[in-house]
Amino acid sequence: MPLDDPQWLRIARELRAIAQTGLTFTEDRFDRLRYERVRELAASMLAQGSGADYQVILGVLREDRGYATPKVDVRGAAFVDGRVLLVREISDGKWTLPGGWADVNQTAGECVVREIAEESGFQARALKLAAVHDYQRSNHPARHIDSIYKMFFICEITGGAARASDETSEVAFFPRHELPPLSLGRTTAALIDRMFQHAEHPDLPADFD
Repeated sequence: MPLDDPQWLRIARELRAIAQTGLTFTEDRFDRLRYERVRELAASMLAQGSGADYQVILGVLREDRGYATPKVDVRGAAFVDGRVLLVREISDGKWTLPGGWADVNQTAGECVVREIAEESGFQARALKLAAVHDYQRSNHPARHIDSIYKMFFICEITGGAARASDETSEVAFFPRHELPPLSLGRTTAALIDRMFQHAEHPDLPADFD
């Protein structure tokens, strides 16, 4: 079963989206004031629920403009001799499929190939989109202010060699049932197991929520 976000976070996230989208399209100065107040209420709720500083959160919310949509995270599952490529994150010392936020002016496939190269040193080719999951519904324990779609690709190593990076301290391949401690906000054991299934059965359709 998915780990549910607390109600305050779900409400604050939606209030933030309403305010951001409203501020993008309204031409009425009074409506603008109302939407700005809604954004302030969202920041207040986030601050109270998380214990973070209200002004810091409000500043973060003010940075986003335009129609409010989910952010996109891409992850690549590459296999060699029945083992999956994982990288160790410097931020928490735990392991994950290489990946990160998608960049503008790149396709999702280009993004995941870039992330693999930057974080592991290996060159790769994206073979298949295996899954698109909503972060909040995929058993990730870490709560997040943003709504996030996570895209998982099956990839093929085409060259390069293992190399740590500014974000990763180690690079290694692991058997299916001998996974190291995982950075669960990024990757779960269940998702990795599902990537093994997709690698073994290329005709499987992409998973989605």
